[in-house]
Amino acid sequence: MSKIQVYILDTIKSLIQFLGSTNFTKSVLTVIAVVTPLAIGISTGYAEIGVAICFGAFWCNPSDVHGSLKHKVYGILFSAALVMVVSFIGGYLHFSPWLSLVILGVVSFEISMISSYGFRASLISFSGLLALVISFAHTPDQLKIYEYSLLVGLGGMWYLALSLLWFKINPKGQTEEILYETIGRTGKLMKKRGKLISELSNRKKLLKSLFLMQSELTEQHDTLREILILSRKNSGSSVYNGKRVLVLAQLIEMLETAGANPVNYTKMDKQFQAHPEFTALFQNLIFEMAEQLQMIAAIGNKPKKIPKHNHLKDRFDDLALKIQELGKVKDAKSYEAFIMFQNFLEYQEKQFDKIKRIKWLLSDHDVASEEFIDKEILKRFLISQDYSPGILLRNLSFRSTIFRHSLRMSITLMIGFVLGNLFAFQNAYWILLTIILIMRPNYGLTKTRSKDRTVGTIIGGLIATVIVFLVQDVYVYATLALISFVIALSMLQKNYKLSAIYVTLSIVFIYGILQPDVMTVIQYRILDTLLGAALSYLGFLFLWPSWSFQEIRKDVAKSVAANSTYLKEISDFYVHKGTVPTSYRLARKSAFLETSNLSSAFQRMTQEPHSKQKNLNKIYELVELNHNFLSALASLSIYIQHHTTTEASERFNDITSKIIENLSSVLKMLSAVSENSEKMNLDEVISFQKQLPKFQSEQVNLSSNDTHEFKRNHQEEQLIWEQLRWLYSLSANMMKLTSTL
Repeated sequence: MSKIQVYILDTIKSLIQFLGSTNFTKSVLTVIAVVTPLAIGISTGYAEIGVAICFGAFWCNPSDVHGSLKHKVYGILFSAALVMVVSFIGGYLHFSPWLSLVILGVVSFEISMISSYGFRASLISFSGLLALVISFAHTPDQLKIYEYSLLVGLGGMWYLALSLLWFKINPKGQTEEILYETIGRTGKLMKKRGKLISELSNRKKLLKSLFLMQSELTEQHDTLREILILSRKNSGSSVYNGKRVLVLAQLIEMLETAGANPVNYTKMDKQFQAHPEFTALFQNLIFEMAEQLQMIAAIGNKPKKIPKHNHLKDRFDDLALKIQELGKVKDAKSYEAFIMFQNFLEYQEKQFDKIKRIKWLLSDHDVASEEFIDKEILKRFLISQDYSPGILLRNLSFRSTIFRHSLRMSITLMIGFVLGNLFAFQNAYWILLTIILIMRPNYGLTKTRSKDRTVGTIIGGLIATVIVFLVQDVYVYATLALISFVIALSMLQKNYKLSAIYVTLSIVFIYGILQPDVMTVIQYRILDTLLGAALSYLGFLFLWPSWSFQEIRKDVAKSVAANSTYLKEISDFYVHKGTVPTSYRLARKSAFLETSNLSSAFQRMTQEPHSKQKNLNKIYELVELNHNFLSALASLSIYIQHHTTTEASERFNDITSKIIENLSSVLKMLSAVSENSEKMNLDEVISFQKQLPKFQSEQVNLSSNDTHEFKRNHQEEQLIWEQLRWLYSLSANMMKLTSTL
C-alpha cells in the first residue's frame, strides 16, 4: 500500500472518528436547539420569541461538558437561571451609555467570581458573560423585558430537554469515548516510557513531555471516576457500569506501574550498557504492550476485534528465559544485573496482567457481582466541590487568582465598551465578545488564544471574501453558515484556531443573508477581533497579572506533602502486611494528582515572559525530583503489594522516618518557617546518607545456594534498599534545592 493510500485511509478513519465524537454530536445538538425555535418563530410571525429561546439554548451550551448526568443537569439549570437574570438586567442597558458602562463593570465582575467554585462553575460564568455581552447587540422591541428574560430561561430548558433526549438515545456514548481515549493515551504514555530506556541524550525532553502526558491522563481518570461512580442506573446496566469501573481501576494502576523502576536511571543505564541485548528486548516488549492498548482504543466497543496476546506472551517467555540464563552466570556483576532485570520484568508482567484483564472486561464475558467495587468506597475517591458561601468570601482578596481575573475582566470590558462607542465601531459588542472568549486567568492561555483568535479570524475573513465574490446565493450562505457553525463548536476544545476560522465564516455568511454589504462586515469583524485580542493581552500584562512564580511554591508543597503521606502508607503496609486499605489507595491517588498539578503549574510558568520565570531551572529540578520520588514510591508500592515480603526491619523504619523528616524540612522551608535551622541540618543529612545499607552483589555467595527463595530474597533486598537509598537521596536533594530558593 502506497503512502498516499495510507494517508487517505488515515484521513477517512479520523473523519469517521470525528463525526462519531461527543464534541461533534453536541455541536449538532446545539445547532438544532438554536435553529429550530428561530425557524418556527420566523415562519409563524413570532421572530422575537424564536430569537429569545434561541439565545437561551445557545448560552446554556457551554455548561454541557463531560461529567455525570446529575452534574450536567445542575450545570445547565444554573446556566439557564443565570442567563435569565442577566438578560433581565441587560434589557435596561440601552437607556444610558454611562449607566451601561457601570452595569457592565459590576455585573461582569460578579459573574466572573462564580468561577471560584471550580471548572463547571467557570463555564456557567462564561454563559452569563455571553448573555451580558449579547444584551448590547439585541434589545427586544415587541416583548417586555421580563417576558424576554423568561423566554431566554425557557430556551435553557429546551436545550436541557434535547440534551436529556440524546442521553436517553445514546447513554453510553460519552463513557465509551472517554474510556477508549484514556486507554489509547495510556498506550502512548507506555511507549514514551519505553523510549526512556535507550534515549539518554533526549531524556530531559522526553521527561518534560511525559510529565504533561501524566497530567492529562490524571485529569481523564478524574472525569471517568465522576461519570462511572455518580452515573444513574439508566445510563446502562450495572454489569456494564461495573466492568468499566474495573477497567478504570486497571488503567490507574497501569499509570502507577508505568512510572516504576527497580533502580534509578543512572544504575539502569549502566546495566543496559553492560548487557545491550536486553535494551531492545525490554523496549520491544513495552512497545508491543503500548501498541495493544492503542489497538483496543482504535477498535472501540467491538469485543470480537480485541487483539490476541499470544505474540506478546511469547516475547515475555523469551525475555524471561534470557534473564534466567543471565542468573546462572556465577559472577557478581552479572548477578546484580539479573536481579535488576528480573524485577523490571516483573513490573512489565504486572502491566501485561492488567492488559489481559482489560481485554477480558471489555469482551462479552459476564463479571460476577462480587467483582464490583463498593460504590460507597468509590465515592471517597471523588473530589467533591465545596459550594459554601465561604469559598466566595475567601476569594474576595488580591491574593486570589480568580479575584484578580474577575477585576481584570470587568475593567478590560469597560475599556472595550468605551473604545467601541467612542470610535463608532459597526458592532462594538464584537470587541466585548472577543475579550470574554480570549481572556483567561493565566498568561499562557490568554496569549495563545489572542494569537489563535486573530490568525483564525483573518484566515476566515479571507476565505469568506473569496466565497462571497464567487457566490451570491442566500441558500448557499445559509448552508455554509450551518456547516461552519457545527464545525466551529465541535473544534472549540480541540483546535481553537480552526474554531475561530469557522466561527468567522458562519458569522459572515449569516450577515450575508441579512445585509448585502458583506465586505464591510468582514472588515469590521477583523478590526474588532484585533482590538479585542490586543485589549485582552494588554489587560493581563498591566491589570494585576497572576504569575505562576507567585503560586508555584504552594504547588510544590502540596506535591511533597502528598508524597510524604503516600510513603507513610507504604511503610505502614510493608510493616503490617494484610489487605491494602482504602487510605493507601487514597494516598496514592492524591500523590499522583498533586504531582500532576505541579507539572501543569510548571508548564504554565514556562509559557510566561522570561522576566517572570523566576528560579525556573530550580523549579524544574524540584518538579523532576518530585516525579522521581513518586516513581520510587510506585516501585516500592507495586513490589510489596504483589510479593510475599519479609518482616520489616528496624533499619527500614529508621530510614523511612528520616526520609519523612527530610520532606517535613522541605515543607517548612517552602513556607519560609525556620529556614536557617533547616539549612544547618544538611551536613547531618549527608552523613546519614553515607551510612545507608547497599545491596552488595559481591558479598553474595553464589555457589552456596541457587534456590528460588534465595533469589527472591535478594530481589526484595535489592529493590527495597535501592529504593530507600534513592528516596533518601531525592529527599536530601529537595532540601538542598529548596534552601537556595
